[in-house]
Amino acid sequence: MALSIKPEHPDIAEEMWIELDKIIADNRDTKGAVITVLRMSQDVVGYLPLELIDYISHGINLPRSDVYGVASFYSLFSFVPKGRHIIKICMGTACYVKGIKEVMDRIKYTFDVEEGGTSEDRRFSLESVRCVGACGLAPVMMIGHDTHGDITSDKVIGVLEQYE
Repeated sequence: MALSIKPEHPDIAEEMWIELDKIIADNRDTKGAVITVLRMSQDVVGYLPLELIDYISHGINLPRSDVYGVASFYSLFSFVPKGRHIIKICMGTACYVKGIKEVMDRIKYTFDVEEGGTSEDRRFSLESVRCVGACGLAPVMMIGHDTHGDITSDKVIGVLEQYE
């Protein structure tokens, strides 16, 4: 069952609305399904715009504040668009000592993206993390699920160019 009021949003195409309606319908009667619905909806759209939070809350018959509260509590969820590739820069001691700050600076300068931000073309999102647990490979960055060790400011752009 499709919901009657679909908000206008430039990042949500009609085929996405169809998939979102299915997610909501499949979970509407499942108690405690708000996290599942949010996660699956974010997988479809890439993030959770506030219009989508309203749409989900109406669809699963929960107050907007409840749905927003769950989405804002968990770091898994984002209210801003993310890039196609999420770069996680390890800022742990081993990586920091071996020059990861220069790697971060090179990425920022080359792709015009700030830490915690997304490039204008939505190709990359750049995040710093405390540790990725690969100290023996330091300095380390992750792109999605790919781990790149012994990364330097000279090597990083070549690595990132492999990700369209």
